[in-house]
Amino acid sequence: MRLLAALTTLLLVAGFATGASAHAALISVTPASGSILASAPKALELRFNETVTPGAIRLIDGAGRARDDARVSASGEAISIAMPPDLPQGTAVVSYRVISQDGHPVAGSVIFSIGTPTATQPPASADAGLKVLIWLTRIGLYLGLFVGVGGALFVQWMARSLTGMVAPGVALAIGVPSAVISLGALGLDLLGLPLPAVATTAPWKVAFATSAGPAMLVAIAAMLFALMALRNAGYARSLAILAFIGVGLSLAMTGHAATAPPEMLMRPAIFLHGVGVAFWIGALAPLAALVSMSPEKALPIVNRFSRIAVPMVGLLALSGLALAIVQLEKPAALIETWYGLVLLAKLALVLLLVTLAALNRFCFTPALERGRAAALKRSIVFEGAIAVAIFALVAGWRFTPPPRTLVPETPLAIHIHTDKAMFQVLVSPGKAGIDDFVLQLMTGGGTLLEAKEVTLTLSLPERGIEPMEQGASLGPDHYWHVRKVELPFAGRWRVRIDALVTDFEKITLEDELELAPP
Repeated sequence: MRLLAALTTLLLVAGFATGASAHAALISVTPASGSILASAPKALELRFNETVTPGAIRLIDGAGRARDDARVSASGEAISIAMPPDLPQGTAVVSYRVISQDGHPVAGSVIFSIGTPTATQPPASADAGLKVLIWLTRIGLYLGLFVGVGGALFVQWMARSLTGMVAPGVALAIGVPSAVISLGALGLDLLGLPLPAVATTAPWKVAFATSAGPAMLVAIAAMLFALMALRNAGYARSLAILAFIGVGLSLAMTGHAATAPPEMLMRPAIFLHGVGVAFWIGALAPLAALVSMSPEKALPIVNRFSRIAVPMVGLLALSGLALAIVQLEKPAALIETWYGLVLLAKLALVLLLVTLAALNRFCFTPALERGRAAALKRSIVFEGAIAVAIFALVAGWRFTPPPRTLVPETPLAIHIHTDKAMFQVLVSPGKAGIDDFVLQLMTGGGTLLEAKEVTLTLSLPERGIEPMEQGASLGPDHYWHVRKVELPFAGRWRVRIDALVTDFEKITLEDELELAPP
């Protein structure tokens, strides 16, 4: 009862530990990405859907030079980047990397032009080697937590006579350094630094400042407790239980799933899911060893494990269902997003695992009673291989934000400017298909331009699409709107806007926009 009370307290602490609501996503940029401005803006403001911390902000001006004189300030969901007053004419790029409350980086680039656009390009993306390192250390961490800690629990609570187990110890020996290295890699990713910078203090400081820092310390402590339990140190059984609880806590303290609302549901769900995986997967290597050494001694242990495994699989299924529902938000996300596709692949492997577990219980275990252990051993080894494949898949989620965090992309923007008028055009989503247009009409001096009637005309001569005229309607936001325009092809569309200012005066501005593929 005391252990249950302590576990409940820990879960509640994890549930209330932070008010994070989601993986951060950019929801607006001022001035809009793609804008063409008459003069340099005083500042660029990025607004996200949750509080973020600046990581690395880089400015490349219209002359292609990297600038270090842009001042960055943060306030809640907004990041403000004060622009240097001497920005030259041309296209400038602001590359940002901010830290989400779930400890993951969110990166992107914003482009705006001062005067005539130039060919300035965003900085290169993150080092591919760093991504591979993050993925590999994630797999190593899972091996330590699930195979290592789960194996120690099984040995101490179900097969104490089993000594000299190699697999859990090897998994823990991989898991502890993987946890340490993963923190340094996370810091490099958050700051956009190359691999050699891991020898400096900056990436470690920023990594420990995120929720991943304390979570990784708990994971390391859990694996060290498991190592001590495997060596039959004093209080070995208690150490194995503490390590087992540490698996769930470390997972519930950080990450996409742990910080999703409602946290009072999600943190306990990820805790239960984590300890369920450790119980099941951690038992495989010891069971295979037992079956190989002595089928007679293995039989009662296999039967006892099977009885406990049935409700544990049910717990895994329920907690996994809760996590999937919250993360996906809608069934279509299973096939429309990379996160959903990874989940589908994982579910296929889990279904194979469950099938093997059922065969073990109803076919191969009865065969063990007759002294035939080979089929059961092969099946258990195959289960272990499938589990490692699942770890590799799930580690890929580090690079695929869940569908619940995805927000509509920043609209495609063009800016048409003459001495007489300025028209700002926002196209959402800015891809071939059905698009919405928002037209902001201003005078040459930047004040609101009153118009009696506005018409949008679009054409794509390279595909033989003649001018299509669409009437705009004035909204309560004082912008002109043209909704649900069907643009069937990607390409460079010609845009003409006619604004009837008076019965005798019409202002016409023309430009082109590059429509992306769907």
